[in-house]
Amino acid sequence: MHTIRNILIIGGGPAGTFAAIAAKKQDPAAAVTMLSEEHCEPYEKPPLSKAVLLGKALPSDAPIAGPAGVASHGVVLEARARCAAIDRAARAVVLEDGRRLPYDALVIATGSVAREIPQLPLGMPGVHYLRTEADAHVLKGALRQSQDLLVVGGGLIGLEVAAAAAELGVKTTVLEVLPRILARVCDEETGAMVHAAHRQHGVDIRVGTALVAAVRQAGERIAVVTGAGESLTADLVVVGTGAKPDDRLAAAAGLRTDAGIVVDEQCRTSDPAIFAAGDVVRFPGPHGPVRLENWRHAQDQGAVAGRNAAGANDAYVPVPSFWSEQYDLYIQGVGWPVQGDQRVRRALQRNGALVFEIRDGRLASAMGINAQRDLAAARRLIERRLPVDLAALADPAQPLAGMLKR
Repeated sequence: MHTIRNILIIGGGPAGTFAAIAAKKQDPAAAVTMLSEEHCEPYEKPPLSKAVLLGKALPSDAPIAGPAGVASHGVVLEARARCAAIDRAARAVVLEDGRRLPYDALVIATGSVAREIPQLPLGMPGVHYLRTEADAHVLKGALRQSQDLLVVGGGLIGLEVAAAAAELGVKTTVLEVLPRILARVCDEETGAMVHAAHRQHGVDIRVGTALVAAVRQAGERIAVVTGAGESLTADLVVVGTGAKPDDRLAAAAGLRTDAGIVVDEQCRTSDPAIFAAGDVVRFPGPHGPVRLENWRHAQDQGAVAGRNAAGANDAYVPVPSFWSEQYDLYIQGVGWPVQGDQRVRRALQRNGALVFEIRDGRLASAMGINAQRDLAAARRLIERRLPVDLAALADPAQPLAGMLKR
């Protein structure tokens, strides 16, 4: 007799959603259940720091599984299901409400949690960390009642919030401890273009500036002191200092972790019945173990983990990518950035930028502003590992799509 495979997915984000859908497609007879701590259908999170804050969209406008939800894919969604433990010996997940859910295969997609800083702890009045639709709802209301905002962190999330606040007319200051914004994301020239756009919208970005202390003042304002001894006040603070993998459940179950759940190319953990995907995972990259935090990675790795949990044996070999929207700038990156190899910049229109990194005569990565069509072609050049001509890359008269036909 055929035994129905019971597959559990822990996590209601994109990695968990795509894992659940892919598992059901791989084995239509399987019973696939998705456990989410949130109260609603899985939703896309990129709009939280942009369109949702501006009041142009709601999280419910962008359901990951489509308008009919995960149920339309044959997946059972357990909302408000908080997992307390994984009983590996019994192959069961224990929920905080006491229920025990058995599994034949398990996918952990618990994502990441905000990287809290001690000076501005979670729960401090006037301080916001942005991770969920509930966070975005509260911050959206606070921005409309605020005169000035302080953003700690000059990465993508912090700058997206700063851009939204500036568009709402809130006086905004950004503190970045590194010598420039987006230092971990793009080259100096591209970062300077983004910096200039914020300056044009009235955002005060202070680089090389560390936060050393913060205190709640009378009148519900927050005063912070920088490493240079300067004091700044605001009635609202958003902390955008990155995230850390939520691997606590996996670590407590004895799975191998190293600043993330360690998996192989098939997304399998140190327990062959348990897979993992998304922000929470450390996986084999081209230059060693790596962890990625972006929507495309969560989608693609989630799908591989789901298929393998349902009996496939696919390898996850990604070409990473990300995007960010700030004002009229659409910032994108694709590929694995390399150090010490050749870099080529292509001249574009005034508010556009495009830079390529080349290794061994092939395109390794590309970064662009308002260059969506070029970045789509760059992705295909990277995926196909096609040789590229440096002069052609630099020449805006030569379409990248043409290089794919050679």
